[in-house]
Amino acid sequence: MIADEAALEDLLSRPDDALREDLAAAPGDILVLGAAGKMGPTLCRAAKRADPARRVIAVARWSEPGLRQRMQSWGIETLSADLMDRPALAALPDAPNLIFLAARKFGSTGAEDTTWAMNTLLPAMVAERFPAARTVFLSSGNVLPLVPVISGGADETTPPAPVGEYAASVLGRERMFQHAGRARDTPSFGIRLNYAIDLRYGVLADIAGKVFAGTPLPLAMGHANVIWQGDANAWTLRALRHATPESPILNVTGPETISLRWLAEQFAERLGRPASFTGEEAPQALLSNAARAFALFGYPRTPLLTMVDWVADWVARGGRSLGRATKFEVRDGRF
Repeated sequence: MIADEAALEDLLSRPDDALREDLAAAPGDILVLGAAGKMGPTLCRAAKRADPARRVIAVARWSEPGLRQRMQSWGIETLSADLMDRPALAALPDAPNLIFLAARKFGSTGAEDTTWAMNTLLPAMVAERFPAARTVFLSSGNVLPLVPVISGGADETTPPAPVGEYAASVLGRERMFQHAGRARDTPSFGIRLNYAIDLRYGVLADIAGKVFAGTPLPLAMGHANVIWQGDANAWTLRALRHATPESPILNVTGPETISLRWLAEQFAERLGRPASFTGEEAPQALLSNAARAFALFGYPRTPLLTMVDWVADWVARGGRSLGRATKFEVRDGRF
């Protein structure tokens, strides 16, 4: 099991030979924008551990106490900037490799203008500021429609059909980088992530927390896909070598279509608490088919039941939660 947050962050940032090999094919500094979110710290650390001689530069506003100093202790350079401020964006150093993690999801309802600015305007500004950088940007499976559970998930040929303004603005992010590829030959690669798992947040932590607290699990969105954040970190960095002006976009998630009822029962068994439910599973869910990602990167290194064991142990011991619910149960696009 994972003893504490230091051990967790070590595991999430542990590189393998495939990451080292793919990063070697994308030489030069790596600039990470929006580096203080859920993925940014361990992604930056993974890049630095994979190639200790390379500069990894993390940019954020640094609102979490102690995070900037912790990342500096890992050998990561840190800069403070409001990315929506054009002079601040212009003042950032050039780099041949860029990871774009800045985004807004929760709180979108009621502040739709801010969501569109962060998710669509900012990517356009970044693509204009760094026209030659190999850029990997995070997107979301939310841009795809709900599909039948028996379908195996929406793949990259499925036409986007975003529900709600958050999902529409994320599709706007994809379109801005695609436009930059056509207009300025900016090489990019999009990662439609669906859902990354840490012990402190994610679909598994949400469900384990409900079982532990005796809170009924809503079942309307009865199925999901998940991937360990360490695998998502590695694949995001490995995508740098595949960035092209055609801006390929790949679904990134785990291989299973997971029944959330089954998942709750797994946690109930491990936590010694009964699982309870409200509603019934709908025949459609937000599901992604990541077969193309597996062909490019291989299968995730971290199996589903290993994640279940880790999360159950963490919740049972009272491990820290980030307090950021995934809202996996939302079907109307209102976040």
